[in-house]
Amino acid sequence: MKKEVSIKKIRNDAEELFRKGDFYCSEAVVSSIKNNFEIDMPDEMIAMASGFPIGIGKSKCVCGAVSGGILSLGYFFGRTKGGDPKVQNTLKLANELQQSFRDNHGCLCCHVHTKGMDMASGEHKEQCISFTGEIAEKVAEIIVRELEIKNIDE
Repeated sequence: MKKEVSIKKIRNDAEELFRKGDFYCSEAVVSSIKNNFEIDMPDEMIAMASGFPIGIGKSKCVCGAVSGGILSLGYFFGRTKGGDPKVQNTLKLANELQQSFRDNHGCLCCHVHTKGMDMASGEHKEQCISFTGEIAEKVAEIIVRELEIKNIDE
């Protein structure tokens, strides 16, 4: 894993993955985090994010970018053994991420954020690209802070 990253690049990479159509929101967040931190994460972890776009399986519930961000935090801080108390910190960090999005946008609900938008419109896509970048950036900030990794943008 890298000891120095550019949080701006992480955001830009996530946005570009979505913009180009390579990935949807949740996948783009996970992919950008994986590639920029150069972590030994199997590509199947990106695949695990494939069911979250458009509010979890197109249900328009929780924003897929937020879901991808929480998956990424789980990779770094989650537990793999039952009863491991470190889950408490993971829950705290996941709450920080979703609360940040809530503070910026009022709620986590994709349906609310896309109300009245044509799902094929440029307006919808641009909004989701922005949300994807925002979440990738916030996840990177949390990882950098918690693991004391250098942000080369500063």
